[in-house]
Amino acid sequence: MQLAGKRAIVTGSNSGIGLGVARELARAGADVVINSFTDTSDDHRIAADIASETGVTVTYIQADMSKADDCRALIEKAGGCDILVNNAGIQHVARIEEFPADKWDAIIAINLSSSFHTTAAALPGMYAKGWGRVINIASAHGLTASPYKSAYIAAKHGVVGLSKTTALEAAGKGVTCNAICPGYVLTPIVEKQIPDQMKTHNMDRETVIREVMLSRQPSGEFATVEQIGGTTVFLCSDAAAQITGTTISVDGGWTAL
Repeated sequence: MQLAGKRAIVTGSNSGIGLGVARELARAGADVVINSFTDTSDDHRIAADIASETGVTVTYIQADMSKADDCRALIEKAGGCDILVNNAGIQHVARIEEFPADKWDAIIAINLSSSFHTTAAALPGMYAKGWGRVINIASAHGLTASPYKSAYIAAKHGVVGLSKTTALEAAGKGVTCNAICPGYVLTPIVEKQIPDQMKTHNMDRETVIREVMLSRQPSGEFATVEQIGGTTVFLCSDAAAQITGTTISVDGGWTAL
């Protein structure tokens, strides 16, 4: 298995994209640390289930990605890592003049600042080994914009910029850093939105998906968490050793428009 002997940390990974990425890294042979701000029996069961499925070591470590000390402690508690996937994120939608200040602060902290803190804590260990992969889950909204998402878009643009700077500083040390920019991904959270959208627009499921949710995604199809995970595994491979400081769009053509 191509990532055997590597340790991966995936933030915000007890559901959705993060969980999909964690599973694909485990299937590729990496030992994986999954994370969220909760610390429930379900969180630890998810880790145990992935370990049982794949035969690698999977552990759960609680850390609140809105807190700088927690972000850095996550790396320390895990014993460092070879692969860091910064995925944790939240969203809030409102006009700028109505955007709650506390929501802005939370989104910037979790979606952007956490990536800085975990990366800062992980890089020394990667440099010491002469190998490492930092993969930031940004968004199509890290490359373009939409109304009412000021904090999210500012954060994701920041993640893209942070990825470029990390890549430049790590160049020549065996460490790469890239940002994956998904469009709409079919996660449990997105799946739950579909019935409400059907009622709001008086449309059937297929029409809501095509004309409302995926109106900016030319493929007309959701990306999957497995595809984001597979892209992550590729960026950890030898084939991607000279891919650094760039964005990989998995958005069905969204940013080609």
